[in-house]
Amino acid sequence: MRVDLFDFDLPDERIALRPAEPRDSARLLVVDPNAATSLSDHSVGDLPSFLRAGDALVFNDTKVIPAQLEGIRHRDGAGGQQVSATLHMRVGPSRWKAFAKPGKRIKQGDRIAFGHSGESCFLGSLDATVEEKGEAGEVTLMFDLSGPALDEAIAAVGHIPLPPYIAAKRREDERDRADYQTIYAREEGAVAAPTAGLHFTPALFEALDKAGIERHFVTLHVGAGTFLPVKADDTADHRMHLESGTVSAATAARLNAVKAKGGRIVCVGTTSLRLIESAAEESGEIKPWAGATGIFITPGYRFKAVDILMTNFHLPRSTLFMLVSAFSGFEAMQAAYKHAISTGYRFYSYGDASLLFRKDK
Repeated sequence: MRVDLFDFDLPDERIALRPAEPRDSARLLVVDPNAATSLSDHSVGDLPSFLRAGDALVFNDTKVIPAQLEGIRHRDGAGGQQVSATLHMRVGPSRWKAFAKPGKRIKQGDRIAFGHSGESCFLGSLDATVEEKGEAGEVTLMFDLSGPALDEAIAAVGHIPLPPYIAAKRREDERDRADYQTIYAREEGAVAAPTAGLHFTPALFEALDKAGIERHFVTLHVGAGTFLPVKADDTADHRMHLESGTVSAATAARLNAVKAKGGRIVCVGTTSLRLIESAAEESGEIKPWAGATGIFITPGYRFKAVDILMTNFHLPRSTLFMLVSAFSGFEAMQAAYKHAISTGYRFYSYGDASLLFRKDK
């Protein structure tokens, strides 16, 4: 499909710079393309009323790490140049793939000293070698540290990598360390939050428990590639960046049991949906799964396992807007986004949410 079909105009003031307080007070646009009234306005706290006992929510329990690194590039003993790198996928105990700026000036073999001086031990600095250079500013960094020592150094030196549409308007601050993290995050490795999950609170979990709605967790480490624009003119020419994830055997079995009893699979976030669909057979059975997925979902895709999706509002021309258009229908999502913009919904990572029902074929 033509990428420009997924374009739309978004007023600047619709971009949220902070999350709602409390988190579950955010607005919730319910989109049911199979109902007579396809759009209705609610709040996230109303979520239990749209689900049934025996349904299962699937959350992505990845934890955001401070993956934005600033440093000085050194080459052949020459003076340094300031560079930044956003880690996006770990490929070994001491190796990360990253998007580097200015990407064109970085070469294989360059040394980069990340961090700053004046701190004790090794936690104030972090050195790496550019092992490989790919396309669009992507590099593979081989760090001098490895394993837990590398994790500690990144935590000390790095910054929370706010999405570019927020970072362009304000600097990251201490609030973001908590705001840009779900309350159930536990598996470190993401460089972007699974933002639909940011709306959940202990009170909302309690209400869901009382309604008999199950909670299950998978892990997909969200990469910085989620923010990259689609530069191709046709969706067939776009290549997704890989993200690593896991669906445990126990979780797969529990979700299959939910489906067998007539319950619905409700994915919280496009990351959970992409992982479940990667793990699902054509029959709809969900298998244990571990690896890297680059699944690219566009209109025409046949969903195998997921029935309902809760997600935030996405960028124009983005792979995620293409995904929701595939899930609830192109026309339904065009109408939903037009309604959201005209009625003041807040967009993107810190914005409001939508609850999307899968379009019947």
